[in-house]
Amino acid sequence: MPFHCHVGTFVYSFLTRGRPFPVVLLFRGFFFCMGNGLLQGYYLAYCAEYPAEWYKDIRFSSGVFLFILGMAINIHSDYILRQLRKPGELTYKIPQGGLFTYISGANFLGEIIEWIGFALATWSLPALAFAFFSLCFLGLRAFHHHRFYVKIFEDYPKSRKALIPFIF
Repeated sequence: MPFHCHVGTFVYSFLTRGRPFPVVLLFRGFFFCMGNGLLQGYYLAYCAEYPAEWYKDIRFSSGVFLFILGMAINIHSDYILRQLRKPGELTYKIPQGGLFTYISGANFLGEIIEWIGFALATWSLPALAFAFFSLCFLGLRAFHHHRFYVKIFEDYPKSRKALIPFIF
């Protein structure tokens, strides 16, 4: 599952349109994700002990469900964001559709759900720590994106929240 983070580092940056994506951010993201992947992998390979019936445990099945749900939200939201601009276009546009109907940070929410699901499925402290810090970091980014959208778009939907539909 940590493989998704590594792939996402490259896929999004190469598929995005509009303003150039700084190479230094690409490498920072890659090395951060590699470190996280190594930590998660080391824990799962050498520290974690799961009983044979773990795959039938509600924590595992709920976690896998949340991980897949979050990944689907993340991929769909990134697709919507990539479609906002035509090649070479630099203007900002309001994302529409999917969870962007309700929140400004649909892509961030998807990733947060992914890592909460991973933490639940693995029932590990390193995964819980990463899920918590993902929530803190991506939640803050969602808040800042929401504030930016409200500031630059007079017609930005008033009912749209930053990260959690109908709440925040």
